[in-house]
Amino acid sequence: MISRLIALKGRHNGQRAVLVANGPSLNLMDLSFLRRETAIGLNKIYLGIKKFGFYPRYLVAVNDRVVAQAADDLKAMNCVKFISQRNARIVPENALTYHINTLNPPARFCRDIAQGVHEGWTVSYVAMQIAFYLGFQEVIIIGMDHRYEYTGRPNDPSHLIGADPNHFSPDYFGGGQTWDNPDLRHSEESYRIARAEFEKAGRQIIDATVDGACDVFEKADYRRLFGVAQ
Repeated sequence: MISRLIALKGRHNGQRAVLVANGPSLNLMDLSFLRRETAIGLNKIYLGIKKFGFYPRYLVAVNDRVVAQAADDLKAMNCVKFISQRNARIVPENALTYHINTLNPPARFCRDIAQGVHEGWTVSYVAMQIAFYLGFQEVIIIGMDHRYEYTGRPNDPSHLIGADPNHFSPDYFGGGQTWDNPDLRHSEESYRIARAEFEKAGRQIIDATVDGACDVFEKADYRRLFGVAQ
């Protein structure tokens, strides 16, 4: 069976995408420029749509806990969605929803997502592989703060009592929801691979997060990139 994903390959050749991660730094930004950009949102970005005043063109969610918690909202999103194949029963495939296989990826960075996608310990890395497949020449990241408050070991599940301090909304994982602790070391390994793959193809990833702690990508001021008043 031919994957439906094949029809998406290269549809944005030469264009620019904004990868909208979910860190609290989004609250420090004027995001009105996103109405003019092709935005790739992650996980529970829908919690900020009214506040930030934009709607993503694409949405990526692969973590099992996130998809289970957000299933109804993800299904209601009127954008192209990439959901892990593991969660096919929770969020079924339809005209706007594509399932991606993350169980047996053929490579550490998958240029052909129809063959699989490597999760890389962070949904941002999945989105980078998807952006590459869609043909984007430049990917600008915002909201990737790369710092978290948590207890326990990386990747362990934990319950977050009270407000969520790690995302743009206090309700993101707040109120006793379970989330998986971040694994920053492995995430950075993934980001380095993504940067190398983009640069080998003559493309670029730029990190325009406000006060972001990740030092893997070239940094830039989002206001300069998008013409936002200072």
